[in-house]
Amino acid sequence: MNDWFIVNSNALRLSAFIGLFILLAIWEHYQPKRPLTVAKIQRWSNNIAMVMLNNLTLKLLMPFVAIDAALYVQQQQWGFVALMAETELMLESDLIRSTLIVVLSIMLLDAAIYFQHRIFHKIPVLWRLHRMHHSDLDIDVTTAIRFHPIEIVLSMLIKIAVIIALGVPVIAVVLFEMLLNLTAMFNHSNIRLPSKVDRYIRYILVTPDMHRIHHSTNGRETNHNFGFCLPWWDHLFGSYQAQPALGHQKMQIGLPYFRDAKEYQVQRMLTQPFRDK
Repeated sequence: MNDWFIVNSNALRLSAFIGLFILLAIWEHYQPKRPLTVAKIQRWSNNIAMVMLNNLTLKLLMPFVAIDAALYVQQQQWGFVALMAETELMLESDLIRSTLIVVLSIMLLDAAIYFQHRIFHKIPVLWRLHRMHHSDLDIDVTTAIRFHPIEIVLSMLIKIAVIIALGVPVIAVVLFEMLLNLTAMFNHSNIRLPSKVDRYIRYILVTPDMHRIHHSTNGRETNHNFGFCLPWWDHLFGSYQAQPALGHQKMQIGLPYFRDAKEYQVQRMLTQPFRDK
């Protein structure tokens, strides 16, 4: 099973990404939560160009990525992988226990992403990198893929360190990478969900209405709702906010600075961390 996931991981992730992207894009078009303030062609062309640049950057600078780290852990028999081996909890012999280990691994990886997100808001030099994600004047499915290349590389290094430290199984890494991509697109999307549906989904997933608050120009709200997938960490560590102060229709998205339309040019997005407000 692990071998199948390793061989097909890229195809699985790409297929899931494209499928959900198209679904959310159609949903946004017909049932948007908020009207867009910037022309979609301008935002989408540059946001998508940024994700293509990020993928190229990872391929050039990071020959050793998350799945490779998990394979190394498997060879060294560390962490959860060692636990599975020592107690004979392989998938073929004990489906329930091995499934629990995979679920626990995914939860710990998600917690690590939560704390990484908080750190990138707290430390000024890291915030300079991360604020490019927040400088989008609208929030929709393409905002989920709008990150600075340096932040992408740093995030991968952090993820590799966590995988090696915990000894996360390969299958958990593949599933988490897929889950992170899909939930990020979902909670950044500009879709309209009935309030009752949103309330129930929030028990297990970060919803668009929950994460939109994090993209408010209000600095206090920007430092809430850091979760990307599971909403529990925000509740546990005091960073949860249920609704924006001005409501979802009146709240302003983005940053108080970098609000000129020319900031959507890729070359200007790349230089935002190195320019003053």
